[in-house]
Amino acid sequence: MPDALNRHLGHDGATVPDSYYVRLGEDRFVSTLHSQGAWQPGEQHLAPASGLVLAEVERRLPSEKIVSRVSFDILGVIHSGEFTIDVSVVRPGRTIELIEASMRHGDRVSIQARVWRLLGSDTEAVTGSEWTPLAAPEEMPASPFSQRWGGGYIASLAGRQDADARPGFARSWITSPLPLVDGEVDPPAAAVVKFVDTANGLAIRADPRTTFFPNVDLTIHLVRTPEPGWVGFETRVAFGPTGVGETASVLSDALGPIGTAAQSLTVRMGQGAK
Repeated sequence: MPDALNRHLGHDGATVPDSYYVRLGEDRFVSTLHSQGAWQPGEQHLAPASGLVLAEVERRLPSEKIVSRVSFDILGVIHSGEFTIDVSVVRPGRTIELIEASMRHGDRVSIQARVWRLLGSDTEAVTGSEWTPLAAPEEMPASPFSQRWGGGYIASLAGRQDADARPGFARSWITSPLPLVDGEVDPPAAAVVKFVDTANGLAIRADPRTTFFPNVDLTIHLVRTPEPGWVGFETRVAFGPTGVGETASVLSDALGPIGTAAQSLTVRMGQGAK
């Protein structure tokens, strides 16, 4: 019997489009079963939802500026079904700008995002970082993450993970053939961001059947525009003694490390995920 609150396209067994969302209008969308979250069947996973919010910023406000930071605050359940994406400029500028975007279900906002975009320049002479490059995806064993997590979004992924993974630490790669929106090409940064929230499930520190540890936010910093394709993660998870935790990742694409991601966790004992 389908969940009465599960409004994803395809939840009732109908054919599902090969995408995470279908566009209904300039700012209106409906979720497909491929965007379904891992904790509850009637929710969206933040990974494709955050990717879509950023994609609408890139589509509606095209710019040569580079996405430097994007932060997502989860203000409530990211419901399945129809919703609206709102985009506005908070701080306009020729070299630096701040954009705000949100996902709205009627009058209720589920995701609030802020995006800093910076004008690029030639800094090739001083390029460098202290991040360790990952082994290529083909050098890591296949890892079907759907064996650990449920939901349509996780089922849509292809994954690989290094053999040295342990509770609280993992090196992984993720990709998917599905675009964010049916019939549309993902904008460059959004094509990578749509995978990043997966980090919280890559280096499981505690059994999610007995310990509940959802994230309440996602913050991504990038040092260059990423290359679409496989997205790499070197992920560490920390739980504190008073119910708060963090998942921190160094992100990579095929050319090497591209930035970092962090997620603030609410950790609760004795509450299994559904």
